[in-house]
Amino acid sequence: MFNKISSPSSDAVATDAARGDAFTDALGARLVERGLLDHLALRRAQRARSQSVERLDVVLARLGLVAEDSLADVLGEQLGLPIATASEFPAAPILVERIEPDFLRSKRIVPLREEHDRLVVAVADPLDTASTDSLAFHLEMPVEVRLSTSGDIDEALKRLYGAHDAAALASETAQRRSASPEDDVRRLEDLASEAPVVRLVQDLIVRAVEARASDIHVEQRPESLCVRFRVDGILHTVERLTPDLAPGVISRIKILSRLDIAERRQPQDGRTRSVVRGRELDIRVSTIPAMSGESCVLRLLSSHAVRLDFPALGFESRMLAGLQSLLNQPHGIVLVTGPTGSGKTTTLYTALGTLDAEKNKILTVEDPVEYRLPGISQIQVQPRASLTFATALRSILRQDPDVIMIGEIRDLETAQIAIQASLTGHLVLSTVHTNSASATVTRLLDMGVESYLLASSVSGVLAQRLVRRLCPECATPHDAPASLIERLIVEAGSAITSEVSSSPRLMSRGGCPQCRNTGYSGRIAIGELLPLDKSLRELVHARRSDQEIERAAIAAGMTTLYQAGLAKALAGETALEEVFRVTRLN
Repeated sequence: MFNKISSPSSDAVATDAARGDAFTDALGARLVERGLLDHLALRRAQRARSQSVERLDVVLARLGLVAEDSLADVLGEQLGLPIATASEFPAAPILVERIEPDFLRSKRIVPLREEHDRLVVAVADPLDTASTDSLAFHLEMPVEVRLSTSGDIDEALKRLYGAHDAAALASETAQRRSASPEDDVRRLEDLASEAPVVRLVQDLIVRAVEARASDIHVEQRPESLCVRFRVDGILHTVERLTPDLAPGVISRIKILSRLDIAERRQPQDGRTRSVVRGRELDIRVSTIPAMSGESCVLRLLSSHAVRLDFPALGFESRMLAGLQSLLNQPHGIVLVTGPTGSGKTTTLYTALGTLDAEKNKILTVEDPVEYRLPGISQIQVQPRASLTFATALRSILRQDPDVIMIGEIRDLETAQIAIQASLTGHLVLSTVHTNSASATVTRLLDMGVESYLLASSVSGVLAQRLVRRLCPECATPHDAPASLIERLIVEAGSAITSEVSSSPRLMSRGGCPQCRNTGYSGRIAIGELLPLDKSLRELVHARRSDQEIERAAIAAGMTTLYQAGLAKALAGETALEEVFRVTRLN
């Protein structure tokens, strides 16, 4: 009827599909050659493959040994297939009147465009030639194949054709609800194990990872089950599901994190692990009862998503020099402060990374351990086993450590042991929840720490915030009056570099597919570093107010959070309104 036109390497695809062992050997060799996989990991994947019917590329992605995009690049090169990036996917469905969405979903194929009387499609499985052959036969049109990652394919299918499980699942749940009492544990287990619920929860996690979300909020409300993602520090509502889905979805999350699904009157905390798009993910789960039902928050932690490097985090060089000077001291307490989600733990991990773990005994006490650090002994706080920050600290002081990191100083007992450790020759790193560097001093005094101990033990305090970085693809120059620019340069003071002050550029946010129309992509840190010199120690010893301590620190040359934010705005990295939002200035 017609001559089907496929990609230039359809023969190679067919050959590789027929010769599974040759395909596996060639793929493994390429990945090792590129440095994407070591021989030990390859053998692990081959053993897993021998125990299943899956191909090597599928096993590698499932185990999280190779990132999806890297795997697609190598597969495309091996099979001679061009790669379809997310920017090539259409804004509206192609040939929607002739192709059933269910077929595309099941085969994971996305039509990209009609081109020269042929259909160009993106596929997740490049060896499934039968599906593209069937599509070509049905359309009576040649089909040309492009390779894409599973994540891009799934996201495009959802955007173009929608999800179809939620409605059916809601109907099934409603039927079960009328047949069984609400508090029946067996019913909850049945709901949580249903394939649509399992897929829905996994889909939410995958979508959150693709959106670069740090948290997933699942909240029961009278009119809906509301799902929100926190992206770059801002919550966005992504789904409003029927309230009948709440028992199954929340029970599924509890089962994954080993929580008690029958307990709905007390808060619970748990954790689970998952592999999403070839990346291993640690998920911390917290549930709490509310008037309209349970609220569930999943915090997504991926070591691949964090670069433990001070310049990459966004800190300016002058402040980093001061911080590094504090870290190079043999003893004392260095504190990092800021609200929840301001990157304090990441900063502490980065600080530990600058220390020589071979020459120093480094111990941490955390709740929870967020990232595993090589060469460092990390201790997880377990209150149920009476292993608190204070009890753990008493024990690790007998381990002859050089450096101790305490996840958070929450009470007087922990603060006193930290001070004792610093006064006996240890470098102690920790966090405190306060709004500014100077307020940290008064917070510890309010806890009951003696002023003379505080003045003699604390070396410095770093207060930090995270501001959203402007999307480089769509940010536009901000036409600001010269007088405004000059005033901002003066206000930024020493935080601004000579290069930026000579050619400042304010930028405004735009909106594009790359940043999901938010105008921002990622976050960078701003900070104020308060090193305690002799004059400041005297103020601390005299129990002066945080405002007085801050004025003295600014007079001594401290850069404030606001000044650091202005420097980022004048460098074109963030927007002025973002600086005002984060530093609470209007």
